[in-house]
Amino acid sequence: MNIKGNLIIISGPSGAGKGTVCKAILDSMTDLHLSISATTRPKRVGERAGADYFFVSKPAFEAMIAGDGLLEWANVYGQYYGTPVEPVVKAVEQGRDVIMEIDVQGALQIRKKFPGCVLIFLAPPSRSTLEQRLRNRATDSDEEIERRLKWAEGEMQKVEFYDYLVLNDEVENAVRKVANIINAERCRPARLDMESLMQQYRNK
Repeated sequence: MNIKGNLIIISGPSGAGKGTVCKAILDSMTDLHLSISATTRPKRVGERAGADYFFVSKPAFEAMIAGDGLLEWANVYGQYYGTPVEPVVKAVEQGRDVIMEIDVQGALQIRKKFPGCVLIFLAPPSRSTLEQRLRNRATDSDEEIERRLKWAEGEMQKVEFYDYLVLNDEVENAVRKVANIINAERCRPARLDMESLMQQYRNK
């Protein structure tokens, strides 16, 4: 029986906890394929090239744009972010579920190309909580934090275009909800090759 892979996208404001939730999901659901994004922003402390992001120069990123080598891309806070096409398409065609952690702009771009993708919006419980999380990172200036908070207001208004909204008040709760969503999506008949399913049913 042929199974189509799901394309699962988790996005939300910077500081909402997307990376933490995705890591926990991947630790608990080891059959998921992680899509790694490319970016021109500097590497943060503790990040690993090729594991967290592909860190590339702006000329190299622009060459990928020109060559249609990206599934989606966006300019966020003056830096490029994008998803290389080939690894994602290959995994989905093999029937593997792919999880992506990208910004709201990128998620809505992919929805236009792949209407069947699953969009999950991860939201912080409040603006003050989001600000505190950004400050706890100790990686951005006050000016950069204010810019991210302003940007987050616009992103929150895009929730209506998503399939699911998960409030990240406590990481464990958020992870459990995302895992439940993924398992529910795996049960959709649209994911299956129904002709093969019926053939298998008749032959048993």
